[in-house]
Amino acid sequence: MAAAHSTVALIEGECDAADPWDLPDMKDTGVPWSVLDTTGKVLRVLVAVGKVILLLGFLYTFICSLDILSSAFQLVGGKAAGDIFQENSVLSNPLAGLVIGVLVTLLVQSSSTSSSIVVSMVSSGLLTVQLAVPIIMGTNIGTSVTNTLVAMTQAGDRRTFRRAFAGATVHDFFNWLSVLVLLPLEVATGYLYLVTKLIIDSFSIKSGEAPDLLNVITDLLTESIIQLDESVISGIATGDVEARNKSLIKKWCQTFTNTSLMNVTGPGSGNCTSPSVCSVNGGRIFTTKNVSVTYYIQKCEHLFVDVTLPDLAVGLILLAVSLLVLCSCLVLIVKLLNSMLRGQVAVVIKKILNTDFPFPFGWVTGYIAIVVGAGMTFIVQSSSVFTSAITPLVGIGVISIERAYPLSLGANIGTTTTALVAAMASPGDTLANALQIALVHFLFNISGIILWYPVPFTRIPIRLAKSLGNITASYRWFAAVYIICCFFIFPFIIFSLSLAGWQVLLSVGIPLLIMLFIIVAINILQRQQPRCLPTILRSWDFLPLWAHSLAPWDSVVALITAKSCCCCKCCLVAADEQDHKDKEPMGTKKDLMVEMYDNPAMSAEREVYITHL
Repeated sequence: MAAAHSTVALIEGECDAADPWDLPDMKDTGVPWSVLDTTGKVLRVLVAVGKVILLLGFLYTFICSLDILSSAFQLVGGKAAGDIFQENSVLSNPLAGLVIGVLVTLLVQSSSTSSSIVVSMVSSGLLTVQLAVPIIMGTNIGTSVTNTLVAMTQAGDRRTFRRAFAGATVHDFFNWLSVLVLLPLEVATGYLYLVTKLIIDSFSIKSGEAPDLLNVITDLLTESIIQLDESVISGIATGDVEARNKSLIKKWCQTFTNTSLMNVTGPGSGNCTSPSVCSVNGGRIFTTKNVSVTYYIQKCEHLFVDVTLPDLAVGLILLAVSLLVLCSCLVLIVKLLNSMLRGQVAVVIKKILNTDFPFPFGWVTGYIAIVVGAGMTFIVQSSSVFTSAITPLVGIGVISIERAYPLSLGANIGTTTTALVAAMASPGDTLANALQIALVHFLFNISGIILWYPVPFTRIPIRLAKSLGNITASYRWFAAVYIICCFFIFPFIIFSLSLAGWQVLLSVGIPLLIMLFIIVAINILQRQQPRCLPTILRSWDFLPLWAHSLAPWDSVVALITAKSCCCCKCCLVAADEQDHKDKEPMGTKKDLMVEMYDNPAMSAEREVYITHL
């Protein structure tokens, strides 16, 4: 009986130890270094160096493909984004401004582009800084969709997908929760606007130039493929009629504009600049005025400079190619990392990235990770690139969710520092407004970090991301539902209600918020204090199954998938095999059962094991 008891304890220990969020051990299946001869050691070093070079090449291509992807989205939806921003009467509604910031950033896949449009509108007087604050919050949300889409490429393995999707969506939850708190605070008090205005008024800031860091390297490839004239989008947003008929594809990279005083003629008195320089002859006005003439000196050198296709067609071509290259690079990067990060190398890297400083300085580790994330984002000049790069590392288990969270927070700060430096390149008359908007973005992220990081209890985005990761690991189709609802349907509903007026928005929104609060409170009580609830509310079983479980919906999705799949039998067999592997990841239970059935001396253990199951 003592032996039988120890067997049960062993089985229970194995069940409890199978925490899906534990970082996996990457075992080294190769020949130990000490056993190799000189030739083998040289060969291993050469292979390792070759893998590092390949990894850097794939990372470079991955970053360039993200840049091309952003250009493709601008070609497809850039003019529509400019039209959206031109509706400045709608932007007076804070919620509408927030949603417009989200949607425009989704369209152009670049928070820096959408932020530059806002700066242009503020500089031209079409938009005040107060109205621009909710839009800046929206751009912060919209830019976090890229790494969420990158996580979708790892849906082939449940365990990897669980970690990758949680590591990506922890960024989403931080941005949404920050907006949920700071947007009402800004509407009520003008906190972000007032603080940033005090900062701007306190310093005498001179104009500067934004530095090119990683762009110096990536532009060599991306500018040989496509170059865009982003001033077209800003021109549409600021009401420039001529910009609407221009192509976003840049044709001329070097131009010269000469303005001189010339004699011109024209019908009507509208062409007369001053009575002293005007004369009438035969019904025509002769006058003198400044005329600007643009001389085109040098044509751009990229693949699409002489293409006669419309912007939409070029955008769709680049979109398809960049997505193909991005996904291919990501798969190859993950495979290379899996082959490189094994044995002692994996142990060292995981210790460096995930180990905290010894007591009492353990709390410093997270803040160092924030600084590292901010510095790396400043180098690559894109939060999307940095968070998309660490997402596969989270998926394969090199970086934990707890460490990915402060790195993502640092990425948010890093992208605002880039905007701050870029704003200093503005002309003197618009410098203050441009800097204030950049400071609003910076202060928004700092305030969000203060809300959701210093106290461990407030790190709610980590818990929400893990819960979502568990759901998407069981129901992988739910990841697509999350992206569509979170970034498209939900913002569209808020936008529609806000356009209908505050009365409609409050009459619909307040009951929904109260219902959501009640549901969350009941869920918390069900887990922690079920005795405080009435018997019927201690579980959701009194509701129909489809109302509290995704299992019926999963059956519907499986049925639709089976009908649309030409080889559904193979798909179902593969899914069953994957589910079996997920249920027994280490194979220890199977090995134990075989041993108990093969060994007659373990009959007692076999009976206890069957009883336990």
